[in-house]
Amino acid sequence: MNLRSITVRRASNLTATVLMGAATFLVLLPLVIIFYHIVKMGISSINIGFFTNIPQPPGEAGGGMANGIAGSAVMIGMASLVGLPVGIFGAIYLTEYGTGRLATAIRFCADVLSGIPSIITGMVAYSLVVVPLKGFSALAGSFALSLIMVPIVLRTTEEQLKMVPATLREASLALGVPLWRTSIKVTLRSAMTGVITGVLLAIARVAGETAPLLFTALGNQFWSRKLTEPMAALPLQIFNFAISPYEDWHRLAWAGALVLVVMMFGLSLVARWLGRTKHS
Repeated sequence: MNLRSITVRRASNLTATVLMGAATFLVLLPLVIIFYHIVKMGISSINIGFFTNIPQPPGEAGGGMANGIAGSAVMIGMASLVGLPVGIFGAIYLTEYGTGRLATAIRFCADVLSGIPSIITGMVAYSLVVVPLKGFSALAGSFALSLIMVPIVLRTTEEQLKMVPATLREASLALGVPLWRTSIKVTLRSAMTGVITGVLLAIARVAGETAPLLFTALGNQFWSRKLTEPMAALPLQIFNFAISPYEDWHRLAWAGALVLVVMMFGLSLVARWLGRTKHS
């Protein structure tokens, strides 16, 4: 290889490095700008009272979003009680038992459902839960969020289960362990780190959803005592306060947005860390 070829190759590598660096910068720039602006606008309203008080009437000092934070935790928790088992056991069925047209139809439906706009999911939950119960409620909001969680958990869990070596299943079956026990005790346990990663990503996805809750939970300015009544949620409060004409509520909306972004960022970091731990 002559000197000219070496020079041309180094110049090509340098050009590729510069282009990749520029592309990375352009991808990260909007994220940095958004995060910086949210921190700038919301950090001044973050205090103990924000996490312990409910919103005050317009014009009164103080107030927080404690009811919205608690409401989001309650509805996400109830949605997880439904969405996570359905998604995980559905993935086990597709991996261990699913063959033929039924499995293909389930995968296709899961892919379609994960791509449906969340506002459509809210309308479906409104028709199936709100109308029969004759009122908005936390139950309806949890049902809408669970519909969003199921396809995410199902597809991510299925991909993780497929990565488990077939020799582990065969060894368990050779010892006389039934297939259903092998699926739970061996296959699922071996892929648990990846499954938890998918669960965290699903939770991060539904934590920021607003449209489905507008049709189901509706929101509440006070503490909600019953699951059959309208309940506050952090994304709902951010939306309502952001479109209000009151400056105090605008500041609370920015603070709520900062808390929501930090929470989702933290869940994403944990998911990435678990993914790296699995493959390290």
